[in-house]
Amino acid sequence: MERVQLADTNLMVHPLHLGGNPFGWGADRDQSFAVLDAYAEAGGNFIDTADAYSVWVDGNSGGESETIIGEWMASRGNRDDMVIATKVGMHPKHKGLDPANIRKCIDASLRRLGTDHVDVYYAHTDDENVDQVAVAETFDALVRTGKVSYLGASNFTLDRLQSAMKISAKYSLACYRVVQDRYNLVSRSAVDPQKQAYLR
Repeated sequence: MERVQLADTNLMVHPLHLGGNPFGWGADRDQSFAVLDAYAEAGGNFIDTADAYSVWVDGNSGGESETIIGEWMASRGNRDDMVIATKVGMHPKHKGLDPANIRKCIDASLRRLGTDHVDVYYAHTDDENVDQVAVAETFDALVRTGKVSYLGASNFTLDRLQSAMKISAKYSLACYRVVQDRYNLVSRSAVDPQKQAYLR
C-alpha cells in the first residue's frame, strides 16, 4: 500500500486524496458510502471536505459532507485509519476567519465528523478583514488543544500566505503546513503565478 508523507507533517497519506464535495448532493448517503468503501478498499486514506459542503443546494444547510463522512467512519470503525481534512471560512452563515467563528466552526465540524480532532484544518479562504495575528493565534490554540493536528491554507495569494507564515514564525505559532489550490484532474490550467500560493 503506497503512502507518501504529507509535506513536513507526520501524516502518511495515499497519493490520491478523495474530495468529499459531492457527498450529500451529487451522491446520496448510500452512494457516498459506496464511494468511500471503494476508496478505502483501494488503499485510500486521505479524505477532504469542508463545513460549507453543500450549502448551495436547496434544502441543505452545509455540513452534509462532513456528516456523511462521520457516519461512514463510525459504521466502519476506521477513524484511526483515515486522514481527515476539513475547512472553515466559506460557509455563507459562518463566513470568514474571525476567531470566534473559527472556534465555533471547528466544534461543529468535529460533531458532524464524529471525532475529537481533524488531521488537517484549512482556512478555506483568506480574510483580509481580520488581523492575521489573531487568526494565527486562534489556529495555534486549536493545535495546542489537540482539536487540530496540522493547518492548511486554501485560496490565498502568495503575499498573504507569506505574511501569515512570517507571523507564525515571529510569534512561535503553529503555521500552515499544506496549501490547497485549484489544480486537479479536471482543472489543469495553471493559476496566475503572481497569485498562486506555494509553501517552500
